[in-house]
Amino acid sequence: MDRKNVLSGSPMEGSIGFSRASRVGNVIAVAGTAAIGLDGQTVGINNVYEQTKYCIVIMKKAIEEAGGSLQDVIRTRIMLVDMSTWKEAAKAHGEFFSDIRPACTFVEVTGFINKEWLVETEADCVISKK
Repeated sequence: MDRKNVLSGSPMEGSIGFSRASRVGNVIAVAGTAAIGLDGQTVGINNVYEQTKYCIVIMKKAIEEAGGSLQDVIRTRIMLVDMSTWKEAAKAHGEFFSDIRPACTFVEVTGFINKEWLVETEADCVISKK
């Protein structure tokens, strides 16, 4: 099967050796996505809701570039540095997925590469035959 890697332009993709998303067959996996703006700066500093929303926008773009849509998302993961902020992240998630309702897991982590990042998101997609 052919593999398609989708790059987001993150300055970390080359040095770490990863893609924002990879598609093989009808499966798309989206890597841990932080709220990094086009200028390389963190979007929504100190705001879990804004960061989560921006992460999902980045994921959506990568999924679409890989040939899918948010309708194809079957699982999301929301990783937070402070679980007490889960409702803010959930609000942003719901704005995109309230009708799709993928399996979703919230987990607390000790931190991310950048201390300004409060949340990272991941998604798995299966493109159904139409």
